[in-house]
Amino acid sequence: MSDATFSGRLLWFFAVAGVMAVSGCSVRSADSFTLVTELPPEFRLRGEASYVPRTGETCTVPPREGRNYPDLKFFEQELNKDAQTAKFEVPLTSKAGGCPLVLDSFSFEVQGKYGAKRLDIGRDYAGLSFQDGIANSQSLTSPIVFQNQCQWLFRTIGKKNYITKILKCKTATNEGQTTSPVIGGTLQRDQLAGKTVKVVFSLMKEERPYMGDTWIKFPEGWKRCMGDSLEDPYAFCDGNKTDFKPFKMPDGRDCTVYPNCTEQGL
Repeated sequence: MSDATFSGRLLWFFAVAGVMAVSGCSVRSADSFTLVTELPPEFRLRGEASYVPRTGETCTVPPREGRNYPDLKFFEQELNKDAQTAKFEVPLTSKAGGCPLVLDSFSFEVQGKYGAKRLDIGRDYAGLSFQDGIANSQSLTSPIVFQNQCQWLFRTIGKKNYITKILKCKTATNEGQTTSPVIGGTLQRDQLAGKTVKVVFSLMKEERPYMGDTWIKFPEGWKRCMGDSLEDPYAFCDGNKTDFKPFKMPDGRDCTVYPNCTEQGL
């Protein structure tokens, strides 16, 4: 599933359907696990749990009709100006049209807001996957914690060189823990009932340029290379460490150094 498909489906679902969003605790089931998510200030999270027929079943999931997604359950943690923690009960099994289903994956869309405008938002995607039990596997100790570091990558766009930011998150799990390019890796369903899985997103203080050879770092901050002209949208440095161009912050300020705006840090 592409990022655009995942994001579009979630946006449509929450904007139009407005149901099945979970914002806090619910009664714990013996056939579920507790998902705890921690977010930095000005972040939000949308989740999508996907279910498939149980191993050995020959049934199929009924087709989707309108707002009804028989194989999906949706979760949401709203944007907050402060750091926040949310708790969700995620079923390990489900049933649709008489077909027994099991949890196959949990996809995350994490969003961060970096400015006051509606579109001053960056997003990234990650997820957990689940599988049948493996004999002689090591038992999981609750809570099962997955640490994720997010970082803002800045760049300029348009003829006026407005600063925009891209959000990138990566796994930062403990040494020795199995990892993959997405959060965590694969978890065994039969070990999760009644346990807690904690997914923590933290934000790195230091930002860096989105593209290499476009900014040069000085003690007072980053300066945007001139390129061929003020209007050059790519503006690679190409060894030129003396010619730079001004840019605009998301709030409209005219600046020459990022993030301090001016050499004096004003």
